[in-house]
Amino acid sequence: MIARGEYFAAHEALEGAWRVAEPAERDFLQGLVHVAVAWYHAAVTGRPVACERQLDKAARRLEPYAPVHRRLDVAALLGSIAAARGRFPDLPRPRLRRTRASD
Repeated sequence: MIARGEYFAAHEALEGAWRVAEPAERDFLQGLVHVAVAWYHAAVTGRPVACERQLDKAARRLEPYAPVHRRLDVAALLGSIAAARGRFPDLPRPRLRRTRASD
């Protein structure tokens, strides 16, 4: 959903998953929620401070899961987050790539 620009729907789905997730997965899912919310602020609400805060929260939550977690290339996503900082409202789309590596 995030890759398709469906940021609000992604936020809702991920938040639901986060609420019932095992403790070891919660930070990962919360990080993805923050990604969706950051891009939502850039694309819809026009709130640069909120966007930057969400980018910071996303990076903090996701960094421990790099380079790959649940077949998601977290390192590439962190690169997207870094590239998005300071580029409001024209954030490049986040890179959400699946890998063959298992985790």
